[in-house]
Amino acid sequence: MLIYPRMVALDLIGPMTVFNILRFDVQLVWKDKAPVSTDVGLSFTATQTFEECPNDLDILFVPGGILGTIDCMNDPEVRAFLADRGARAKWVTSVCTGGLVLAAAGLLQGYDATAHWAVADLLPLMGARHVDRRIVRDRNRMTGGGVTAGIDFALALAAEMRGEEAARRVQLIIEYAPEPPFRNGTPQEAGAERVADMRKSRKWMDDQARMAAELAGKRIGI
Repeated sequence: MLIYPRMVALDLIGPMTVFNILRFDVQLVWKDKAPVSTDVGLSFTATQTFEECPNDLDILFVPGGILGTIDCMNDPEVRAFLADRGARAKWVTSVCTGGLVLAAAGLLQGYDATAHWAVADLLPLMGARHVDRRIVRDRNRMTGGGVTAGIDFALALAAEMRGEEAARRVQLIIEYAPEPPFRNGTPQEAGAERVADMRKSRKWMDDQARMAAELAGKRIGI
């Protein structure tokens, strides 16, 4: 599981909780072992550096966090690490804007994929086919939508790895039966006016993400 500065903690913690219950050997990976900042002020520390990370992985996972995501998309060291491990990993996965990082590393070219709704339209700039679903699987790629989709993603991947009954057991353990107080979790539910307001508030960030996606597309020949 990649960690990086300015990531969204819940993108990591949701899937990590599912994987830990199943006793997966979870390793947090970054360039070094200095504490990595997150959106909520909590820090994470890598258990392995890029150099220490095994060459052959069962699962490669990238969380999101738009500003940190943009930094990763523009970072040749991060892209090289992901491209190398992703070329051999049994599963190449992401949640939220982590999908943009995978795409910038050339790992979603020719694949169906998704990401956070505000920037998922950037995926085709890097050769992916955007599919508007909460979880998208295409061969050994599995990508999730924004933040809370991480739990859905992890349960779906758990079913692939350990079978449906094991995944159902985890869902019961964590009492995952969401009943949100509002129907406002997608652009379709929120409506055009709220979506337009949200896009205005994040315009600078999303413009930076578009620039990073366009540069990445050029690098990988799209």
